[in-house]
Amino acid sequence: MQITALETFLCVAETGGFHAAARKLNVTQTAVSARIRSIEESTGKSLFNRGAGGTTLTDFGRQFRPYAEQMLSLWSFASRDLPAQSTNRIALRLGAQLSIWDPLLVDLAVRFEQKLGQLLLTLNYDHDLDMIDAVATHVLDAALTYEKPSNTRIISDELAPERLRLVKSAGSGGDPVFVNLELGEVYQDHVRSTARSASGQTVFLGNCMMALRYILRRGGIGYFPDYVVADHLASGELTAVPDARDLMLPLYLVTRRSGPAFDNIRDCLTDLRKPV
Repeated sequence: MQITALETFLCVAETGGFHAAARKLNVTQTAVSARIRSIEESTGKSLFNRGAGGTTLTDFGRQFRPYAEQMLSLWSFASRDLPAQSTNRIALRLGAQLSIWDPLLVDLAVRFEQKLGQLLLTLNYDHDLDMIDAVATHVLDAALTYEKPSNTRIISDELAPERLRLVKSAGSGGDPVFVNLELGEVYQDHVRSTARSASGQTVFLGNCMMALRYILRRGGIGYFPDYVVADHLASGELTAVPDARDLMLPLYLVTRRSGPAFDNIRDCLTDLRKPV
């Protein structure tokens, strides 16, 4: 599959039409159609719906879009920056399924560099991306996920589950807002009663750090990992909700069978998550 085809696909998705993409790319509409057709023939799937209402992405097109963006980003780096930076450095692409592990992913990258030297590092924060599939298809080298993998192309290591504590801001009164992070089925089953009993509104936020900042500034209550709220609990900005049951989220480290440095990644991650 050619890079120009991916660029054309993203341009059509952005502009909303083959004519508009052709004008923006300064090529003929026939060229645009041919490039899109080459991707559809390679994948066996249609990318766009075309009708009176305009050109829209199919379900597969929406799923394919983040992969196309990632592939173009990696190609840009590999073709422009990598030749000058690759000497004696390990390339590593890491991802996390849930936003609660964004800070952990950063700490993992730092710890890995401390252990093995400077990396050619990519951290993936696109939580619409299926991390297991991204590892299996070589978009990522390793990822953190709450789902037990069944893909035979990858290997996984079940780690100690992530403990989330129910905390509230110091300024919360008797009517706190419950912030729901929507972290999968295990999370939803656990928090359903908490959200139902909160007399304030439920706010759905897809990002852990956004949610934390929200309740620190506005006041509220929510489940957060220990390592994310530890400093705020120590300072008194947050307090643990008495008698609340901790939420234990499954955690898996996944990589390909031929993936680089799996043991080192696992050791660094295990070390980071040891109780202090």
